[in-house]
Amino acid sequence: MKVDGKEMRPIWFDRASKTVQVIDQRFLPHELIIESLNTVDDVIHAIKEMVVRGAPLIGATGALGVYVSLVRKNNDGADNEYFEGECNRLKDARPTAMNLFRGVNRVRDAVLKKIDYDARVKAALAEALAVVEEEVLNCQQIGRHGFSIIEDISRKKGGQSVNILTHCNAGWLACVEYGTATAPIYMAFDHDIDVHVWVDETRPLNQGARLTAWELGKHGIHHTVITDNAGGHLMQHGRVDLVIVGTDRTTRAGDVANKIGTYLKALAARDNNIPFYVALPSSTFDWGITDGIKDIPIEERDPDEIRYVQGLCHGKVQTVLVPPEMSPAANPAFDVTPARLVTGFITERGVCNATERDIMALFPEKRIG
Repeated sequence: MKVDGKEMRPIWFDRASKTVQVIDQRFLPHELIIESLNTVDDVIHAIKEMVVRGAPLIGATGALGVYVSLVRKNNDGADNEYFEGECNRLKDARPTAMNLFRGVNRVRDAVLKKIDYDARVKAALAEALAVVEEEVLNCQQIGRHGFSIIEDISRKKGGQSVNILTHCNAGWLACVEYGTATAPIYMAFDHDIDVHVWVDETRPLNQGARLTAWELGKHGIHHTVITDNAGGHLMQHGRVDLVIVGTDRTTRAGDVANKIGTYLKALAARDNNIPFYVALPSSTFDWGITDGIKDIPIEERDPDEIRYVQGLCHGKVQTVLVPPEMSPAANPAFDVTPARLVTGFITERGVCNATERDIMALFPEKRIG
């Protein structure tokens, strides 16, 4: 995607320096800082501390992290025990996003098919870059399939603006290119459909207010930042036509884990008869589970993310304390929206209902047993 006329991705492999480079998303929108990931510890820190975030991007970062584990001088050649340990450390960086486990395992398996160390390095880089490009292609296809939903609403409204509400950031910053929830929006805009996006601020880290708003603004898309609690009010007053969100892990039966607050948006959408879609690549499905509330681990993050907020003050990015200094805080990072509240899934293979039967009909090769 373009930022001020320059093509950018949130992660890339710099062949000149042979390093993995990322946009440090903690400083957006006020500062654009590029970081190099030179060690496995760098990769783990980037994932844990949300230098990179979003399920597809985390998966791509983990995949490239396997390559990084092989080329550091502390890796003893083709030592399988050491290598497996580094892969496990990468997978432990964050517990909820399915793409991380899948990306790391895929590159690990490609490496273990090789005996020679140099062949392993080449295989790791090739497979990791393949993971990156497949996520790009998946998101592009999600955009194409989701476009028809927005186009249909626009037609029914006689060309009037289609008002779309989204939560958190499921844009190209989270997905390498296009995004998941934003991919249909970008495609609709690029096809001259009048769209307007309600951008949930998405506390506690404000990924909507900081990242989604920045992305949409750079692309020229009309948008308005709102508080997390304003969505229901807007729906009640007919100011939302469609809700599209992303997900970090979704069961094969259709339960959706996404940024905390998504469940409340789904409830409000259902109460107001507004379609609620989840956009995701197949790499985000967990094909082994059906009960999201019971089986999806919910990450508990540092309470200081609740207690402090970051913003621009007199030209400098500063952090300030909001609640009383001694007040405790709790910070579950995700919630689970039951399949019954989801209108449908927008995937790289098409749109389907949020039922195990319809999901598996789109992805029959994933059937278990």
